[in-house]
Amino acid sequence: MLDGVIWILQGMWGGLTGLIYVLTHPATVFDFSDKQNLMRLVYYGASVELFFAVFNVVVAIFVIGLFRREFLWRVVIGLEAFSNTIGRVAAWAGLIMVLQQVMVVFLQSIFRVADISLGPLGLATDHGVAWWADGLKFHNAVVVALCAAWTFVQGGHVRVDLFYAQVRHRTKRFIDMMGALLFMIPAMTITWFYAWFFMWRHLITPPVNATDTLDRTLMKAVAVRWNVETTGFSPSGFNAYFLFKVLILMFCLTVLVQAITFFYRSYLEFVEGEASAGKHLDKDRIGDETAEAAAEIH
Repeated sequence: MLDGVIWILQGMWGGLTGLIYVLTHPATVFDFSDKQNLMRLVYYGASVELFFAVFNVVVAIFVIGLFRREFLWRVVIGLEAFSNTIGRVAAWAGLIMVLQQVMVVFLQSIFRVADISLGPLGLATDHGVAWWADGLKFHNAVVVALCAAWTFVQGGHVRVDLFYAQVRHRTKRFIDMMGALLFMIPAMTITWFYAWFFMWRHLITPPVNATDTLDRTLMKAVAVRWNVETTGFSPSGFNAYFLFKVLILMFCLTVLVQAITFFYRSYLEFVEGEASAGKHLDKDRIGDETAEAAAEIH
């Protein structure tokens, strides 16, 4: 027990010193012309040190919020705005996917074209029909990965409320806090740790592993070179499959941010009572809701 407490305290101190160093030496840390800095990024991007750096920030914000709830509300509003903005922008990928599918079917079935060229904003691109058809998976992945946190803010995920719906307000908020702490945050943290090295194994060579020590990772800097994955499911198919690995990380990041935000909001609504439920929540209005809101304004 004592060893565990000491390990946590050492981790928190290491995370704090590491965070201070990054903030005070950004030019040095992010100078990727030095291959050792690149390999440090690979190592620390899914390390215990990064975990405790984030942990320190999250705890510090919460401790301040215990005494200044208005500050914590501002944090919640800002983080929910982040999730909403990412989701609302990414949702347009659904429309792009539909238009691209119509274009592929129309040009291939009617005009029997083999290549499709597009040049929006002067950025011309020319690929075979198979590339455009295979690329539909990427638009779908964008919607799934980047709209998850936004959907959570909007209350759009499927819930099983057999017990939850029957309990009182503060019990619900306590369940929400425990759900964020015991399920959402650990799940996204573990997924990030695995997805981080999964992504880098498709970007650089020699391959990196989660079990590599810092010294072993730095030793690979001598031979490291970019080796971005461009192999698709077919020779003429979509050839930027490394982007799917990037999307996994972005999914983890956005959902993790929303999990922390949800914990903060649940605590605030627990303390302030039922009157604070949904306070400052920026929910989308569609259909009749928009008409009703416009009628209220006038």
